[in-house]
Amino acid sequence: MQLSNTDRRYGGVTKTFHWLTALLILTVIPVGWVANDLAHEVTDPTISSTEADIARAAWLFSLHKTLGVCIFFVAVARILWAVTQTRPGLLNAHKRAEALAAETVHWLLYGSLVMVPLSGWIHHAATEGFAPIWWPFGQSLPLVPRTPALAELTAGLHQVLQWVLVISLALHVAGALKHHFVDRDQTLRRMLPGRDTPSQPPAQTHSRTPLFAALVIWGLALGGGAWLGMFDRQVGQEASRNMPLRAVASDWTVTEGTLAITVTQLGSPVSGAFSDWTAAIRFEEPETPGPAGDVSVTIAIGSLALGSVTAHAMGPDFFDASVFPTAEFLADLYRTETGYEARGTLTLRGTTIDVTLPFDLELDGSTARMSGTVTLNRLDFGIGGNMPDESSLKFPVEVSVNLTATR
Repeated sequence: MQLSNTDRRYGGVTKTFHWLTALLILTVIPVGWVANDLAHEVTDPTISSTEADIARAAWLFSLHKTLGVCIFFVAVARILWAVTQTRPGLLNAHKRAEALAAETVHWLLYGSLVMVPLSGWIHHAATEGFAPIWWPFGQSLPLVPRTPALAELTAGLHQVLQWVLVISLALHVAGALKHHFVDRDQTLRRMLPGRDTPSQPPAQTHSRTPLFAALVIWGLALGGGAWLGMFDRQVGQEASRNMPLRAVASDWTVTEGTLAITVTQLGSPVSGAFSDWTAAIRFEEPETPGPAGDVSVTIAIGSLALGSVTAHAMGPDFFDASVFPTAEFLADLYRTETGYEARGTLTLRGTTIDVTLPFDLELDGSTARMSGTVTLNRLDFGIGGNMPDESSLKFPVEVSVNLTATR
């Protein structure tokens, strides 16, 4: 088999790229649709999911993402090969409308084969949690921050561009079948394996009109997606639309701070933070180790952002935010021989347990900076009780607090 293209036929390398791409696309699209349906069920706070449900959804999503990355690299290699090759002429070049449609669809396919997997890859890199790509090169991308805004934008782009790809693919297949069964020419046969004797294509007319038409179609698709609000949806944040906590009286005012948690899901850490919490602090530095004051912290559970699993975390199997909208930490503050501790109780999801939070404290006049970390067991609070082992979600949850306060 001849490896390079001629003006009449496609070579072996081009044919291999074509059918490998077709196989990958016809696999990744249905896998993605099934995985997406399962993921919606798993992350829907109103649906109780089992360990097996989560494992199945994660496996399918990982397969979808891994195949998508494969398609991206195959598409790039295919394009680089194509620009070095002679392109066989269209057998229907004398039919101007059909030729324009065919070349426009080719531009849409080539562009979509790069943009669809790339948008999905960026979305994955910008999102915390759920279903890793199966390869040893990490899950992040250079210059891609993990931010909800970017994750939402690329999720919408991926969905819109995916439909452009699906429609273009359907038109491409329909056109090939028309050539084969209606026109009875060799357009389809010259892409099939084996030797053929293709006829001489008619005189070709090349212009930038198909590329311009493809750009217009992409623009209309993206405009439609923006009109439908697909690029700024607050997916999974319904529970966070609660009333903000009321301000509290405190000897110390928190001017900035972060209350974060980190869980381990499917072997990877997933971090998130509560955006709404209050702290009433009474503190006086003792000269010797001993009592130093007290603190009362109230946390709005619905304000948690935990990447792609935020909505799931709000559900009845986990935080159950609709029933238990707040958590409360009441503690006495102590100076110890080596640092400081907050010793008290944490009430979460209707369960109260004793918790000791060791922390570092830096005092500078009327400004205090503290940071501390404590590890909790999710099962102590009945969180994820439907996951009694650690195959999908580990038991330890790391809670960290960093704040700056003024007297």
